[in-house]
Amino acid sequence: MLRKPIPLWIIAGGFALTLIGGCINAVGFLSLYHQALSHMSGTLCALGFNLATEPAPVVWHSLRVLVSFFFGALLSGFILRQSTLKAGRRYGVTLAVESALLFAAVHAFRVNSVWGVYFAAAACGLQNAMASSYSGTVIRTTHVTGMVTDLGIACGHMLRRQPVEWRRFKLYAALMTGFFAGSYMGAVSFVRIGYDTLLFPAALAGATGLGYAIFKHIERRQFQRSEQAALRDLPRAPDPL
Repeated sequence: MLRKPIPLWIIAGGFALTLIGGCINAVGFLSLYHQALSHMSGTLCALGFNLATEPAPVVWHSLRVLVSFFFGALLSGFILRQSTLKAGRRYGVTLAVESALLFAAVHAFRVNSVWGVYFAAAACGLQNAMASSYSGTVIRTTHVTGMVTDLGIACGHMLRRQPVEWRRFKLYAALMTGFFAGSYMGAVSFVRIGYDTLLFPAALAGATGLGYAIFKHIERRQFQRSEQAALRDLPRAPDPL
């Protein structure tokens, strides 16, 4: 249960990340491969029916998408070590890696390489694993299934006049709005500039990582100044005779 206000950096960062997730997924659906990239439920389903009905190359493609997403999540776990949102962790580094993966995806798509799909799926896996929970609340930034489910449960509780934790759903509203906006922007942009649409989430991931690094630097400097001020205010020991 969220017992305190949600920090602004979590809301702003979450909105930016879901914007990225929605944009990548829109490009995946509109691409030649018509492939969901930000979540793996459809991919795992496709792997099952492709295994039953399609030739081996199609099956291997679905499997590689799944493995790419898994690799991205593995990479996030290696960098961050924990998935609970907490200031001070290496989110800037993780976002820089995601940005690099998305730029690599753009290059691969430009040369008509299927590796563009794999790089983009890895970026989504990395991002989704980067922010899994905050104060006991599950947070996902590349799909909204869990959030819609939780909202439905909350509305059911409200109809029975049971208490509802609305603070959490304000966060969910920001995340779902970001995902919707990213999907819309990704679709509009893809019609005009194609796979170069991924340059936007790539740049946004990098800018978000840089913004977080600056935020942590300022916070660290403020903490150091407060410590120095506290030391100056300590009573001095009397001079020895």
